[in-house]
Amino acid sequence: MHSEVTVTLAPEQEFHVDLRGVEPLGHEAARQWLDEQFVAFDCEPLRPSGKVLLADKLLTVAHAAGASRLSDPEWLRAFGRAATGVTARPVVRVDIPAMTVGY
Repeated sequence: MHSEVTVTLAPEQEFHVDLRGVEPLGHEAARQWLDEQFVAFDCEPLRPSGKVLLADKLLTVAHAAGASRLSDPEWLRAFGRAATGVTARPVVRVDIPAMTVGY
């Protein structure tokens, strides 16, 4: 099955990882990886209630990672495996300027 993740950081700045032949993380492992990154990057919840949805974590972690981490093939592959794992979708698009996660 074809699997890929694209992160748009800015209109001219897009990062893409092809996960063909790479297993996504299991749902719980993917959640844990995102939780660890969320804490490591000192991310803040997007919602005033403090509730953090998985899509919010994908957005905030990708934004906090910035171009430096997204340019690192190993980190981007780990992010991609986590994104496909938590969403259970083979194709995930994280668009930071639009604040959307698409499938």
